Amino acid sequence: MTLKTLHPWLLRVASLLCCLAFWQVAASQRLDLGLLTFSYVPTPAAVVRAAVDLLESGTLWNHLLSSLGRVFAGYLAASLCGVGLGLAIGRWRWARDGLLPPLEVLRPIPAVAWIPLAILMFPSSEASMIFITFTGALFPVLLNTIHGVHALDPRLVASARSLGADRLAILREIVLPGAAPSIVTGLAIGMGTSWFCLVTAEMIAGQYGIGYYTWEAYTVQKYPDILVGMLLIGLLGMGSSALVKYLGTLATPWYRHAGAR
Repeated sequence: MTLKTLHPWLLRVASLLCCLAFWQVAASQRLDLGLLTFSYVPTPAAVVRAAVDLLESGTLWNHLLSSLGRVFAGYLAASLCGVGLGLAIGRWRWARDGLLPPLEVLRPIPAVAWIPLAILMFPSSEASMIFITFTGALFPVLLNTIHGVHALDPRLVASARSLGADRLAILREIVLPGAAPSIVTGLAIGMGTSWFCLVTAEMIAGQYGIGYYTWEAYTVQKYPDILVGMLLIGLLGMGSSALVKYLGTLATPWYRHAGAR
């Protein structure tokens, strides 16, 4: 690794260490800034001890597997629906006029507001929790797909049409490759918002899950455990979003090479 490639990583590590140092000082000194107070915030050492206790308890893997299953089930369904609806709305006026208005009405509704309806609509709490993560991922994927389709140069479509391409060929050869970078961006954002909605989803019911673990820690006032859950969600969300971006760059080599030039 050369100095040129090492420098950004050093800066990133240094920024994380600075955040940890501030957290340690603020929590240990019970810093009170008026609008912001650290009087009840646990120190990093207390959070590490809580993480070790969670690992030794043997329940961590049950929490992880439950949350991963819910997030990826909801995310996969949202990805398929979001890309499909986005392509249709972006390409055809009838879909834009018929589908976009109700979706725009639903889009600002926060995940927590869906909980009562999800309980009424689905026969099991597991399906309800998957639905909440689905709503979190759907709209970033949908809107980025629509944006990617609208950003296409219309001359490309006209040229393909003049060469005899039918609608399916235009969609496969022009629209999908052209909109792919925006779709990948929406998929990465959608993965992050799925984890964002996890705590809301796991408030419904269940005995396992990182969101459930975090909420339970809050109800019994185990403050270090709250931060353990928050950090786990953050790390899992960051890692899964990075994985989606990486797979997206592999799937769009033409876009990556164009950017490198």
